Amino acid sequence: MNKQKTLIIIGIFFGLAIFLSSLFTVQETEYAIIFQFGKSQKVVKEAGLNFKIPLIENVSYFDKRILEYDAAPKHIVTQDKKSLIIDNFARWKIIEPLEFFKSVRNEENAISRIDDIVYSILREELGKHTLIEIVNTDRKKIMLTVTEKCKAQMKSYGIEIIDVRIKRADLPEENEKAVFERMRAERNRQAKQYRSEGEEEALKIRASTDKERTIILAEASKKASILQGEGDAEAIKIYSKAYEKAPDFYEFVRTLQAYEKTFLNGETEVVLSPESEFLKIMKRGAK
Repeated sequence: MNKQKTLIIIGIFFGLAIFLSSLFTVQETEYAIIFQFGKSQKVVKEAGLNFKIPLIENVSYFDKRILEYDAAPKHIVTQDKKSLIIDNFARWKIIEPLEFFKSVRNEENAISRIDDIVYSILREELGKHTLIEIVNTDRKKIMLTVTEKCKAQMKSYGIEIIDVRIKRADLPEENEKAVFERMRAERNRQAKQYRSEGEEEALKIRASTDKERTIILAEASKKASILQGEGDAEAIKIYSKAYEKAPDFYEFVRTLQAYEKTFLNGETEVVLSPESEFLKIMKRGAK
C-alpha cells in the first residue's frame, strides 16, 4: 500500500513538473520563437503565458525594444577629395523575429551586418558631397537618405533601421595642421582686406572732412571780412559824423590814442623835434 502511495506521489510530481515545463512567459519587451527539433514552429509576439510541448519544443527570446549600434570611427573620402574620419551610430529594432533568426540568428551577428551595410551606404552617399556640405549645409538631408537606404536593405533581415546619425566628422590628424594653416591664412587675408578697406574709407572720410572744414573756414573768413568791412564802414561814418560835430574833440581823442600807442608800449624810443606837429597837444598843456 505504501509503495502504491509512493508511486502515486511520484507520478503527481512528475506530471506537475511536465505541466510546469510546458509553460513559458513572454514579456512586453520581447518576442518568442518556439522550436521543435531545431525547426521553428511558432512566433509569439504578444506578451503573456504560453504553452509548449515539454522536452520536444524549446523557446528562444528576442528583444523587441529599440536597440543602438555605435560604430567605430571609419575613414571616408568626400566628393572634393577630402579625407574624413566619421563616427556614426544607428538605432534599430527587430520587427520580424523569424526572419531575423533565419538571417543573422542573434544580435551580435545583426550588429556586424548593420555595420557593413551602414558603412557601405554612408561611404557611397558622403562620396557624392563636398566637405562643407557634409559638415555644415546638407548633413540632415544626407543622413535621411542614408537612413532610408539602410532601412530598405535591412528589411529582408527582419530589422528596421530607425535612424542613422553622424556623431563626429573629424579630419585625419595628418591633415588637421594643413587645414588649420589654410584657415589661418584665409583669415589673415580677410583681415588684411578689411583693414585695407577700413583705411581707404578712413582716407575718404578724412578727405571729405578736410574739404568741409576748408569750405566752412573759407565761408567764415569771407563772412568775417564782410562783417569787418561793414563795421569799418560804420565806424568811419560814426567818426565822420563825430568829426563834423566836434572836430577839435575828435582830433584830441585820436592824438591821445596815438600817444598811448607810441609812448606807453615800453619798447619804442621816439626822437621828435620840439616843433613837431605830433607834440602840439602837449604844448597846449604846457601853456
